[in-house]
Amino acid sequence: MPPAAAPAEPITPDPVREVPRTLLTQSWLDLSFLHWAADPADVAPLLPPGTVPDTFDGLTYVGLVAFRMYRVGWFKVPGIPYLGTFPETNVRLYSVDRHGRRGVVFRSLEASRLLPVAAGRGAFRLPYMWARMAIRRDKDTLTYTSRRRWPGPRGTRTRIAVRIGEPIGEPTALEHFLTARWGMHNAFFGQPVFLPNTHPRWPLHRAELLSLDDELVPAAGLPPLTGEPVSVLYSPGVPVRLGRPARPAGLPTP
Repeated sequence: MPPAAAPAEPITPDPVREVPRTLLTQSWLDLSFLHWAADPADVAPLLPPGTVPDTFDGLTYVGLVAFRMYRVGWFKVPGIPYLGTFPETNVRLYSVDRHGRRGVVFRSLEASRLLPVAAGRGAFRLPYMWARMAIRRDKDTLTYTSRRRWPGPRGTRTRIAVRIGEPIGEPTALEHFLTARWGMHNAFFGQPVFLPNTHPRWPLHRAELLSLDDELVPAAGLPPLTGEPVSVLYSPGVPVRLGRPARPAGLPTP
């Protein structure tokens, strides 16, 4: 009989674990977080083995997150200015594993540099996609555009425009749940793995969705987005360290 799952770790805006062995360094800048509520039963088949949907008040969430990746670096090597700096937009789900570790699951990650896309697909088995992308800012308005190049379906696109609002003094519990995620669940050659991360507390702002034309979410195997998002947030960003993969998420500890 398999061991019982551990309780889910607390939802906290500060890191819940140490990351003593750095694998990657990078910064995530000019982020817009868009979220829609979803039925956990609809999401469960899309998660890697050893994980289940993470929920807040009985619901889970689909996230569409656009940002600028800045100076990705390996181990303690300084980040690379050109190849390590590029726009990225991901479709993500929320997960928890048998050890109680909360994380995200990426259904797709659009990026505008081919080499990082190839590295992400090859080294980490992540669903990175090479795309033609741009981020434009006009005063308090940010516009993110993306059109997929490889792999297909070619031409899959998204266009997001948001207006940045006031800083948030104290985010709600749901806003912490959606943004303070201290790891990623993935399957590596059929084996579940957990990749931890650490960074300072998110500086968050209210934001208004001005327009959205999205094909990434249905291309990621989810129903097309309908209705207004339940949460729209902006952050100027944080520096991030990613740790080395932890014990397979579906296996019990000794």
